[in-house]
Amino acid sequence: MKTLFTVLFFFIVQIFSAQEEEIEYANGIFNFQENKTQKIFTDWTRIRQFPNINAQILDSLQTNQQVLILKQDETILKLGERRANWYKISYQKDNKTSEGYVWGGNLCVGYRNKNGYDFLFGLTKTINKKDKEYPQIINAQNIAAIKVVEGNTLIDEVAFDTGSAESLSYGTFNIESNHKLQNVEFTLKAMVSGEACGIASYDQYVLFKDKKLIALPQLMNVGDADVYYHSEEFVFPNDKGGIPNAFIFKMEEMEKDDKDREKKKKASKIYLWDGNSYKLK
Repeated sequence: MKTLFTVLFFFIVQIFSAQEEEIEYANGIFNFQENKTQKIFTDWTRIRQFPNINAQILDSLQTNQQVLILKQDETILKLGERRANWYKISYQKDNKTSEGYVWGGNLCVGYRNKNGYDFLFGLTKTINKKDKEYPQIINAQNIAAIKVVEGNTLIDEVAFDTGSAESLSYGTFNIESNHKLQNVEFTLKAMVSGEACGIASYDQYVLFKDKKLIALPQLMNVGDADVYYHSEEFVFPNDKGGIPNAFIFKMEEMEKDDKDREKKKKASKIYLWDGNSYKLK
């Protein structure tokens, strides 16, 4: 009898352990506050009666539609490497207020408005890509995008990589100056980052001119305590050390050997800007 109870005990423990392993955690960039406004990123996003992809579709909303977050539901949906809660929302459409549930992955990570244009930053999908150094290894890669919208009309859009799900703990989206680049109205900067050591963060600069978005080469930064780091940055014409009609890419690496000695590596290259496009010098 004692043996039977022991077997049953371990069987129950295994069941609960298996259940705990299946728990999904939402990516931090999709953590939206209640009673705050947000915007729809994915065009024709479906609004459902309940927080489930099989629930009745009540409506669909276009990109840039403003919504109010009423409540975060505990239900998490994973699509590719994107994990997000469902949210109960309210919104104005056709002169009436409606409510329903939206998946958080279809909302903007960040949005800004300037000179009559709305700029939206969000994630679009996950793709599988071969590792550059080890082609036999396939990595899941999230793809993000920045959109510029005028009213309800999409003017332009650029897409870029944002790493794996581990790099989606935190994100920002800001409008910066034109950095004294000819004909550029201003620059946009989107960033995603992980919280742990060894998890990369990605900076994406995008120039805005003549209703067009121009993505610059992506920057990546990663570090592991005081043992290793890899940093990348741009030096623009208005920065210290900048030069006219160009932006400079700078990279620095540091790694400690077995004897705790630092080995550093630096590199730089210049991109020329002619007022419309850039090229490597």
